[in-house]
Amino acid sequence: MTDSAVDYGAVFKALVAPLLVLTPAFVIVAASDSYLKATGRGQADLLGRRIFTVFPRNPNAPDDLDAQGREGLRASLERVVATGERDVMAMQRYDVEATGRPGEFEERYWNVTNSPVLGPDGEVELIIHRTEEVTDFVQQLGRSGERGVTGTRAELEATRTDVYVRARELLDVNERLKLTTSGLREAIERQRRFVFDASHDLRNPITGLLTELEVALSESGTDLHPVLRKSLRDAERLNDIVADLLELARLDTATPATAEPVDLAHLVMDELERRALTTTVRTHLDEQVVVHASRIRLARLLGNLLANAERHTTTKIEILVTTDPPNAVLEIIDDGPGIAPADRERVFERLCRLDDARRQDPGGSGLGLPIAREIAQGYGGHLYAADHPTGARFVLRLPLAASRIC
Repeated sequence: MTDSAVDYGAVFKALVAPLLVLTPAFVIVAASDSYLKATGRGQADLLGRRIFTVFPRNPNAPDDLDAQGREGLRASLERVVATGERDVMAMQRYDVEATGRPGEFEERYWNVTNSPVLGPDGEVELIIHRTEEVTDFVQQLGRSGERGVTGTRAELEATRTDVYVRARELLDVNERLKLTTSGLREAIERQRRFVFDASHDLRNPITGLLTELEVALSESGTDLHPVLRKSLRDAERLNDIVADLLELARLDTATPATAEPVDLAHLVMDELERRALTTTVRTHLDEQVVVHASRIRLARLLGNLLANAERHTTTKIEILVTTDPPNAVLEIIDDGPGIAPADRERVFERLCRLDDARRQDPGGSGLGLPIAREIAQGYGGHLYAADHPTGARFVLRLPLAASRIC
């Protein structure tokens, strides 16, 4: 190799593929010789001018197809500037004004790729606009009809139109795939964060358990009963977190469990008998409020709401079961500090724990409320945090069984 500098300008001008270099405002700053030849333009015609000024729309294009190509190109360039990613377009019709004949346009078809050139800050500084003209391919169908090679002229014109339409359809599919890919990337990133945060939450009780056991083993004559009680609590916390993770896995990958008629008033009474709550509970339970769902899943939902209310209440918890046709309504109300309006959706995000929740229960996992909402959604319902003068108010709405039958 030599130390001589590479003349990148000469390399660019000599490239076979027709290329333009645009600013993010779509102003042309460079053009390859092959692009000049393909469009019949000179450097003076292009440099310093916006691409849509140099190549205006053909007002006489049938069915406004040339206008579609123009708007498609604009949308592609805007995507490159917004995302910093390359954008590949399907075949576009974009007619070019004939050289030396203002107002007279030549029918032209192109395949286009727009690629970003990023600056040190990651922002788009330039756009490489690469074109491939396919006009001859498209128009050869018409010429073949004149020579009588195959089919009638009308059939070949129909075929040419179909080629163009299919190219537009491919472009639409490409756009949908981009959206799907973007959604998949976001889902993968959310899953990665979830695994990281869940692992962090699991480490806390494991670390405490290991520490207690190591201290107990290193000190002879230690009373093991307090250590064992603390270890049991840590093990129970681990079991709760693992159970939550398994429940989320089932909710993410499986259909809801088999539905059956469930009387919400009976469900509440059974759950209160099963749980040893440390606070006063007041109930107002209408009879015959029946929904179709899994009794086990609804018991899990109710248990999570009660556990949340018990952690935050000051003196009492209220439970209401009523109807608001076509829905059954279950409300759990505590008289604790409540939830700020800005945080009422955040509490349903997986592993989200507000500052008050961390103070009340440092070992909590932040999974109870998200699980409860996903169970509700699995049976066509909705769980949300509503306004209340004092404390937090969680409202579950599920379709009444009679409504489902109708």
